[in-house]
Amino acid sequence: MRKLNQTITFAALGLALGLSQAASAGPKPDQISRLSSDLTPMGSVRAGNEDGTIPEWTGGITTPPAGYEPGTHHIDPFADDQVLFRIDASNYQQYADKLGVGQKAMFERYPDTYYMNVYPTRRSASFPQRSLEMTIENGKTAELTANGEGVTGAAEGFPFPFPENAYEIMWNHKLKPKGTGGVRYNNQVAPTADGNYTFVTIREELLGLYYKEGVTVEEINNILLYFFQEVESPARLAGNILLVHETLDQTAQVRQAWIYNPGQRRVRRAPNVAYDNPGTASDGLRTNDMTDMFNGAMDRFDWELVGKQEMYVPYNSYKAHQGDVTTDDLVMAGHLNPEYMRYELHRVWVVDARLKDGMRHINSRRTFYMDEDSYQIVLIDHYDGRDQLWRFSEGHGINFYDMPTYWTTLETHYDLQSGRYVAQGFDNQYPAQTFNQDMSPAQFTPQALRTRGRR
Repeated sequence: MRKLNQTITFAALGLALGLSQAASAGPKPDQISRLSSDLTPMGSVRAGNEDGTIPEWTGGITTPPAGYEPGTHHIDPFADDQVLFRIDASNYQQYADKLGVGQKAMFERYPDTYYMNVYPTRRSASFPQRSLEMTIENGKTAELTANGEGVTGAAEGFPFPFPENAYEIMWNHKLKPKGTGGVRYNNQVAPTADGNYTFVTIREELLGLYYKEGVTVEEINNILLYFFQEVESPARLAGNILLVHETLDQTAQVRQAWIYNPGQRRVRRAPNVAYDNPGTASDGLRTNDMTDMFNGAMDRFDWELVGKQEMYVPYNSYKAHQGDVTTDDLVMAGHLNPEYMRYELHRVWVVDARLKDGMRHINSRRTFYMDEDSYQIVLIDHYDGRDQLWRFSEGHGINFYDMPTYWTTLETHYDLQSGRYVAQGFDNQYPAQTFNQDMSPAQFTPQALRTRGRR
């Protein structure tokens, strides 16, 4: 029998999706009926696999678990699930065809402490009905512009439910429904090789007009996302503020960013908050374009859609999300505590990005693995200038069923050479992330930044 986990070639992928290899990317009005038949409303394959190890998608989580109260940390709807098996350094070769390059490297790098507990696959991803309806409309009209750096003819939902190239896949990730306004604590640690760390408290506000009902791409003034970030602790970093206007088409207008430094008490433009410049308080272990696993312009790389593959990936990571879990419970030397991590077998899109000739970036290549049901990036392999594997990233996601959306609750970026890592999203002891708060672009101006910084 053909192995179901093998990478699907473009020809096989075209057959599986009922598309010709020669079909053009962009709108597919003649395919729309498939989003209520063999495909999900997001464009993923509705059916499970032949082995029965991946179930059919039946709508994801549509009702919060009993006892959940909005504004609190999300109850684990799968708390009774038992571990099916454990993958570790002694047996990972048996599962190598369902593991990424970075995952295999972690078993080699930390043979005594790193493992993956594999649970039953739960296709929990769901999104607001309005977002799904708009995804259907986008399938009729959305197109790439500016050589893949922009999108037109889309609003509110995923722009490309019938993705045929890497740019369409990446835009589905970047435009995944996240609600309009929201607040979160995206707290961060960057442990030393022996596991010592300083807890960095980071409060963030986000406003995305793309997700506002009735607004089109053409009406948002090319601003995809307004982003405000303030470091609250430790004292040496407290008061540093970052403001970003994330543009949709960065060839028409690059990302605009400003910083407020409490020592200088003034606002300055920050053109370097992009690409491979270091992320906030990350000790150089995370670049700006690794926020949300990937964000920003794509123009420095050549992008290729490799295909789709069955893989063991982080999924439904509610155990690590709970309010009674502490950072000390999660942080270990070398990697996060595997006992709190959950892995499942899912189909993922595989996208490879290679640095263009003449362009500069600390990574010569990156391979992205995206969940087919949510387009959430779940794994990334990062290569250095010698084309050697350097870093490995995991996106531990949950269904924020009060929204609903499937998004990361923890993002971890491992430096396989130094033995260090940076992880962000620790809000266990802090207020839970909120969605759809009433916010205005007026709250995200340089003048507002100056006022807030001086309070």
